Amino acid sequence: MMKKNFVQRSLSSLVLIPLTFFFIIKGSYFFNLFILLVFLTVCFEWHTISKKNPFYFIGFIFFVFSFYSVFYLRNEINDDYSYLLSVILICIFTDLGGYFFGKIFKGPKLGKISPNKTYSGIFGGYFLSLVFMYSVYEIKLITSQYLILNLNFIIFVLLLSFISQAGDLIISYFKRLAKIKDTGKIIPGHGGLLDRFDGMLFAIPASYILLESKIFY
Repeated sequence: MMKKNFVQRSLSSLVLIPLTFFFIIKGSYFFNLFILLVFLTVCFEWHTISKKNPFYFIGFIFFVFSFYSVFYLRNEINDDYSYLLSVILICIFTDLGGYFFGKIFKGPKLGKISPNKTYSGIFGGYFLSLVFMYSVYEIKLITSQYLILNLNFIIFVLLLSFISQAGDLIISYFKRLAKIKDTGKIIPGHGGLLDRFDGMLFAIPASYILLESKIFY
């Protein structure tokens, strides 16, 4: 069962990640339509899992801000897609680091916070996102005028990795309240879009706030 789930997750990621990158790089109405469809799906999944909890309407307000941040970072800053793509890559490799380090090293779990997650997975998320992003910027595979290889870059990556993992835990908390495993079934091995994009939905608006506040730039 675990092997089957891993294969499903891997195949889904091989389709979903390049597809997401395609729309981000392509931009224009392709990207806007893609974001709109994701937004509507996420809102529907949120409605399904949280219609009986007191954060129901707050969740919708947050998602509006989150997806506005996605739209703004892609279409309104003079950096094309590099900054947004960097934030998404941080989230992806945080997730990968958490998954593989957790499976390989195991160790103590977070307990009630998230029964299936381990402290080794948390460390793995920080480690892999930082190593990967540092390497990407070192070889100039991606370059953004807002991100330069220095101490601020390291803090930025680790902070967004933390927020991404916190977002994952927050959505997991609401799933436990609803007594469900996944927010949907649209992505084999992952569940719903809210399962897949949970960390990004928190990290992207955080990166928008950091950009506007000029804390790191």
